[in-house]
Amino acid sequence: MSQVIIRDLRPADCQIISAAFASQGWTKPTEQFHTYFLLQKEGTRDFLLAEWEREFAGYLTIQWVSHYRPFQRASIPEIVDFNVLQKFQRRGIGKALMDAAESRIKRVSAHAGIGFGLTSDYGAAQVFYIKRGYIPDGRGLVKDSISLALGQTVEVNHDLALYLTKLL
Repeated sequence: MSQVIIRDLRPADCQIISAAFASQGWTKPTEQFHTYFLLQKEGTRDFLLAEWEREFAGYLTIQWVSHYRPFQRASIPEIVDFNVLQKFQRRGIGKALMDAAESRIKRVSAHAGIGFGLTSDYGAAQVFYIKRGYIPDGRGLVKDSISLALGQTVEVNHDLALYLTKLL
């Protein structure tokens, strides 16, 4: 039986990760992962990398000071940019990443935060987070970290989100 290995990001991983996402048609530039490495090194963001049979399979990051103001004010770390390659989905890799992230967060906070997009692209993530016990934070639909008001018109895109928290 294969095991998932969770570890921190290394500089040599950056190109491998970018190429892996390119192979499934997603654009994730190498520079993004170099930036994540620098943020990891300075301690503002953790990067958890998952391997399956020694092959890169997915990752997530923990942003220790969230850009989402309600999380920031409440000192709730946020899980951000969570991705498992399509060919590795449904193998427990996402669960292993989330378990590791929640374990790290629990050392400094009683709550973990996460946001997700509202289009069908995020459907699997929406169901996954709810099943893990994340509940909406009660601020409704958010665009660029600001709650939207009734009657407000916005473009449906990746910037629309719902934020959730979980008591750890």
